[in-house]
Amino acid sequence: MNTAIQAITLEGLALAFLPAAVVIGIMIRWSAGAKTATYASLRMLIQLLLIGYVLVYIFEAERAEIIVAVLLLMLAMASWIAIRPVKKKRPHVFRNALLAISVAGILVLALVSQIVIGVDPWFSPQYVVPLAGMIFAGAMNAVSLAAERLQAETERGTPSLEARRISLQASLIPIINSLFAVGVVALPGMMTGQILSGVSPLVAAKYQIVVMSMLFGVSGISAALYLVLQGRSTTYPDATTSR
Repeated sequence: MNTAIQAITLEGLALAFLPAAVVIGIMIRWSAGAKTATYASLRMLIQLLLIGYVLVYIFEAERAEIIVAVLLLMLAMASWIAIRPVKKKRPHVFRNALLAISVAGILVLALVSQIVIGVDPWFSPQYVVPLAGMIFAGAMNAVSLAAERLQAETERGTPSLEARRISLQASLIPIINSLFAVGVVALPGMMTGQILSGVSPLVAAKYQIVVMSMLFGVSGISAALYLVLQGRSTTYPDATTSR
């Protein structure tokens, strides 16, 4: 099996933006928020280029305190991004998102990295940082969807328990769709990356099973925890009758 990874030229990298440019063009034509999409694309480009350099330093340093600091920063940023759809970003909303993502994310990260994979040393950046990124991002997306849907249902006057149920279901639609599609419609990023780097497809499949399980778990736990915490912080129209 050829283990060499094909290098991407600058011209190829530029061409990779062509589909995104088409989408942005459509959004401009339809007045569908092209400014936000353009900003997000540029921010993605800058962030990934910067993180490439940062990860080189982190991987070479291999110091526990640096890894802990990186994880804390990731949690804070994930929590702030998660509440982006919420109209009124009050302190308790950020606190609830931070608690939900941190508790669920750290527990799942510890399980996968320390027990399932057995990373040694425990802070090995080669494993911990990429796993944390996937786990925290999964929790962030689930909390964001739950927060947005809970806000909509609350404004609609939906009873609190029903709003919580609907919000949890909505937050899990993307990951459940991914569970149905993986291996049939798509080969996920981690599995594709491992195959491209020369890892046996069977080994890559085992890792992807772990990844999909951890993403489903952290998504559901973080969303549910956020909804419970937010329910205790919010006064619903039926607060006296729904419990």
